Amino acid sequence: MISNEQTIAAIATAPGVGAIGVIRLSGPEALVIADRIFKGKRLAEQATHTIHFGKIFSPADGSAIDEVVASIYRGPRSYTGEDVVEI
Repeated sequence: MISNEQTIAAIATAPGVGAIGVIRLSGPEALVIADRIFKGKRLAEQATHTIHFGKIFSPADGSAIDEVVASIYRGPRSYTGEDVVEI
């Protein structure tokens, strides 16, 4: 069972063909984890309900994966009530 103290990451896009894909991180370490792969503004230092352009990079080899926007929602004013990052 998942506790409130764990951070989760999950695909938030419906199955099928689409123009974009969304990954949602939720929990106490969501911003810290997102900052490990996101290069742009440091997400942990940004205000809630803001969107930031940047790139995501592979933690394995540092190669660029894609250009993205990251949305920040700080708890309790988020979908899950916790800190949330949607990439």
